[in-house]
Amino acid sequence: MNRSSVIAATALFAGLSLAPIGTHMVAPVSADEPALYGYSAESSRAERQWEEKLRAIPSPENLRAYMQRLSARPHNVGSPYDKDNAEWIASKFKEFGLDAQIETFDVLYPTPKERAVELVDGGPKFTAKLQEPALAIDPTSDQQAEQLPTYNAYSIDGDVTAPLVYVNYGIPEDYEKLERLGVSVKGAIVMTMAPFTETPRRSSFS
Repeated sequence: MNRSSVIAATALFAGLSLAPIGTHMVAPVSADEPALYGYSAESSRAERQWEEKLRAIPSPENLRAYMQRLSARPHNVGSPYDKDNAEWIASKFKEFGLDAQIETFDVLYPTPKERAVELVDGGPKFTAKLQEPALAIDPTSDQQAEQLPTYNAYSIDGDVTAPLVYVNYGIPEDYEKLERLGVSVKGAIVMTMAPFTETPRRSSFS
Protein backbone atom coordinates (compact mmCIF):
# COMPACT_ATOMS: atom_id res chain seq x y z
CA MET A 1 0.00 0.00 0.00
CA ASN A 2 1.07 3.56 -0.66
CA ARG A 3 0.63 6.34 1.85
CA SER A 4 -0.98 9.42 0.41
CA SER A 5 -1.01 12.91 1.89
CA VAL A 6 -4.22 14.64 0.94
CA ILE A 7 -6.05 17.86 1.69
CA ALA A 8 -9.78 18.30 1.28
CA ALA A 9 -10.89 20.70 -1.45
CA THR A 10 -7.39 21.24 -2.77
CA ALA A 11 -8.76 22.83 -5.93
CA LEU A 12 -10.35 25.63 -3.94
CA PHE A 13 -7.27 27.84 -3.99
CA ALA A 14 -6.32 27.31 -7.61
CA GLY A 15 -7.41 30.66 -8.99
CA LEU A 16 -7.42 32.77 -5.87
CA SER A 17 -5.67 36.10 -5.84
CA LEU A 18 -3.66 36.96 -2.75
CA ALA A 19 -5.39 40.35 -2.53
CA PRO A 20 -8.29 40.57 -0.05
CA ILE A 21 -11.81 40.49 -1.41
CA GLY A 22 -12.55 44.10 -0.56
CA THR A 23 -9.86 45.49 -2.84
CA HIS A 24 -11.29 44.10 -6.08
CA MET A 25 -13.27 46.32 -8.42
CA VAL A 26 -16.76 44.99 -9.07
CA ALA A 27 -19.66 46.16 -11.20
CA PRO A 28 -22.45 47.89 -9.29
CA VAL A 29 -25.62 45.91 -8.66
CA SER A 30 -28.73 47.58 -9.99
CA ALA A 31 -31.57 48.17 -7.55
CA ASP A 32 -34.02 47.48 -10.39
CA GLU A 33 -32.99 43.85 -10.82
CA PRO A 34 -35.68 41.35 -9.82
CA ALA A 35 -35.20 39.59 -6.49
CA LEU A 36 -33.50 36.21 -6.56
CA TYR A 37 -35.77 33.25 -5.89
CA GLY A 38 -35.97 32.76 -2.12
CA TYR A 39 -34.42 36.16 -1.35
CA SER A 40 -35.94 39.48 -0.39
CA ALA A 41 -35.09 42.51 -2.53
CA GLU A 42 -32.54 43.68 0.06
CA SER A 43 -30.90 40.28 0.55
CA SER A 44 -30.84 39.80 -3.24
CA ARG A 45 -28.76 42.95 -3.62
CA ALA A 46 -26.36 41.75 -0.91
CA GLU A 47 -26.13 38.29 -2.49
CA ARG A 48 -25.40 39.73 -5.93
CA GLN A 49 -22.75 42.04 -4.51
CA TRP A 50 -20.98 39.10 -2.86
CA GLU A 51 -21.23 37.08 -6.06
CA GLU A 52 -19.66 39.93 -8.03
CA LYS A 53 -16.84 40.20 -5.48
CA LEU A 54 -16.17 36.49 -5.65
CA ARG A 55 -16.20 36.49 -9.46
CA ALA A 56 -13.54 39.21 -9.41
CA ILE A 57 -11.14 37.10 -7.31
CA PRO A 58 -9.86 34.38 -9.68
CA SER A 59 -6.61 35.38 -11.34
CA PRO A 60 -5.63 33.68 -14.63
CA GLU A 61 -1.99 34.44 -13.85
CA ASN A 62 -2.21 32.73 -10.46
CA LEU A 63 -4.08 29.78 -11.93
CA ARG A 64 -1.41 29.30 -14.60
CA ALA A 65 1.45 29.59 -12.10
CA TYR A 66 -0.17 27.25 -9.58
CA MET A 67 -0.96 24.58 -12.18
CA GLN A 68 2.58 24.75 -13.56
CA ARG A 69 3.96 24.34 -10.05
CA LEU A 70 1.69 21.42 -9.17
CA SER A 71 2.38 19.58 -12.44
CA ALA A 72 6.11 20.35 -12.68
CA ARG A 73 7.03 16.76 -11.74
CA PRO A 74 5.21 13.41 -11.74
CA HIS A 75 3.08 13.24 -8.60
CA ASN A 76 1.23 9.96 -8.48
CA VAL A 77 -0.23 9.03 -5.11
CA GLY A 78 2.43 8.36 -2.50
CA SER A 79 5.28 9.84 -4.56
CA PRO A 80 7.75 12.43 -3.17
CA TYR A 81 6.25 15.23 -5.27
CA ASP A 82 2.75 14.24 -4.21
CA LYS A 83 3.83 14.91 -0.61
CA ASP A 84 5.59 18.10 -1.69
CA ASN A 85 2.41 19.30 -3.41
CA ALA A 86 0.31 18.54 -0.33
CA GLU A 87 2.66 20.56 1.86
CA TRP A 88 2.72 23.44 -0.63
CA ILE A 89 -1.09 23.49 -0.88
CA ALA A 90 -1.38 23.47 2.92
CA SER A 91 0.99 26.43 3.15
CA LYS A 92 -1.08 28.30 0.54
CA PHE A 93 -4.30 27.63 2.43
CA LYS A 94 -2.70 28.98 5.59
CA GLU A 95 -1.44 31.98 3.64
CA PHE A 96 -5.05 32.64 2.62
CA GLY A 97 -6.08 32.55 6.29
CA LEU A 98 -7.61 29.05 6.24
CA ASP A 99 -7.11 26.41 8.92
CA ALA A 100 -5.42 23.68 6.87
CA GLN A 101 -4.01 20.39 8.06
CA ILE A 102 -2.58 17.37 6.27
CA GLU A 103 -4.06 13.95 7.00
CA THR A 104 -2.45 10.70 5.87
CA PHE A 105 -4.40 7.67 4.68
CA ASP A 106 -3.42 4.15 3.64
CA VAL A 107 -4.87 3.33 0.22
CA LEU A 108 -4.67 0.38 -2.14
CA TYR A 109 -2.86 1.65 -5.23
CA PRO A 110 -1.60 -0.95 -7.72
CA THR A 111 1.39 -0.34 -9.97
CA PRO A 112 2.54 -2.69 -12.74
CA LYS A 113 5.45 -5.11 -12.62
CA GLU A 114 5.25 -6.28 -16.22
CA ARG A 115 3.39 -5.02 -19.31
CA ALA A 116 3.42 -6.16 -22.92
CA VAL A 117 1.30 -5.67 -26.01
CA GLU A 118 2.37 -7.62 -29.09
CA LEU A 119 0.98 -8.48 -32.50
CA VAL A 120 1.92 -12.15 -32.84
CA ASP A 121 -0.02 -13.29 -35.92
CA GLY A 122 -1.70 -11.92 -39.02
CA GLY A 123 1.10 -9.54 -39.97
CA PRO A 124 4.63 -8.45 -39.12
CA LYS A 125 5.50 -9.04 -35.47
CA PHE A 126 4.97 -5.80 -33.58
CA THR A 127 5.76 -4.92 -29.97
CA ALA A 128 4.22 -1.72 -28.63
CA LYS A 129 6.56 0.65 -26.82
CA LEU A 130 3.81 1.55 -24.32
CA GLN A 131 5.43 4.93 -23.86
CA GLU A 132 4.29 8.29 -25.18
CA PRO A 133 6.98 10.40 -26.88
CA ALA A 134 8.18 13.57 -25.20
CA LEU A 135 6.82 16.84 -26.56
CA ALA A 136 9.12 19.77 -27.24
CA ILE A 137 6.46 22.20 -26.05
CA ASP A 138 6.14 20.38 -22.70
CA PRO A 139 9.42 20.16 -20.77
CA THR A 140 7.76 17.92 -18.16
CA SER A 141 6.86 15.21 -20.69
CA ASP A 142 10.34 13.65 -20.66
CA GLN A 143 10.63 13.08 -16.90
CA GLN A 144 10.77 9.33 -17.24
CA ALA A 145 12.78 8.68 -14.07
CA GLU A 146 9.80 9.62 -11.86
CA GLN A 147 6.94 8.64 -14.15
CA LEU A 148 4.81 5.59 -13.63
CA PRO A 149 4.68 3.42 -16.74
CA THR A 150 1.50 3.50 -18.80
CA TYR A 151 -0.99 0.92 -17.55
CA ASN A 152 -4.65 0.29 -16.84
CA ALA A 153 -5.01 0.90 -13.12
CA TYR A 154 -6.99 -1.65 -11.10
CA SER A 155 -7.16 -4.12 -13.98
CA ILE A 156 -6.62 -7.76 -13.11
CA ASP A 157 -3.46 -9.70 -13.89
CA GLY A 158 -3.67 -11.80 -17.00
CA ASP A 159 -2.21 -12.91 -20.32
CA VAL A 160 -4.72 -12.62 -23.16
CA THR A 161 -4.14 -13.59 -26.78
CA ALA A 162 -7.04 -12.99 -29.17
CA PRO A 163 -7.94 -11.44 -32.54
CA LEU A 164 -7.71 -7.64 -32.67
CA VAL A 165 -10.67 -5.58 -33.89
CA TYR A 166 -10.59 -1.81 -34.30
CA VAL A 167 -13.95 -0.34 -33.26
CA ASN A 168 -13.50 3.37 -33.92
CA TYR A 169 -14.83 5.19 -30.79
CA GLY A 170 -16.45 2.06 -29.39
CA ILE A 171 -19.92 3.61 -29.24
CA PRO A 172 -23.04 1.51 -29.96
CA GLU A 173 -23.27 2.77 -33.54
CA ASP A 174 -19.72 1.54 -34.22
CA TYR A 175 -20.54 -1.98 -33.03
CA GLU A 176 -23.78 -1.95 -35.02
CA LYS A 177 -21.88 -1.03 -38.18
CA LEU A 178 -19.35 -3.82 -37.58
CA GLU A 179 -22.21 -6.27 -37.12
CA ARG A 180 -23.74 -5.16 -40.43
CA LEU A 181 -20.34 -5.74 -42.04
CA GLY A 182 -20.19 -9.22 -40.58
CA VAL A 183 -17.36 -8.42 -38.15
CA SER A 184 -17.75 -10.03 -34.73
CA VAL A 185 -16.01 -8.74 -31.62
CA LYS A 186 -16.93 -11.74 -29.49
CA GLY A 187 -13.78 -13.09 -27.84
CA ALA A 188 -11.68 -10.34 -29.41
CA ILE A 189 -9.43 -7.61 -28.11
CA VAL A 190 -10.98 -4.35 -29.28
CA MET A 191 -9.09 -1.12 -29.81
CA THR A 192 -10.95 2.17 -29.59
CA MET A 193 -9.98 5.72 -30.41
CA ALA A 194 -10.05 8.28 -27.62
CA PRO A 195 -12.66 11.00 -28.26
CA PHE A 196 -11.48 14.07 -30.20
CA THR A 197 -8.19 12.47 -31.27
CA GLU A 198 -7.03 10.50 -34.27
CA THR A 199 -4.92 8.10 -32.21
CA PRO A 200 -6.10 4.70 -30.93
CA ARG A 201 -5.71 4.87 -27.16
CA ARG A 202 -7.58 2.07 -25.42
CA SER A 203 -8.19 -1.60 -25.72
CA SER A 204 -10.38 -4.08 -23.87
CA PHE A 205 -11.34 -7.74 -24.05
CA SER A 206 -14.86 -8.55 -25.20
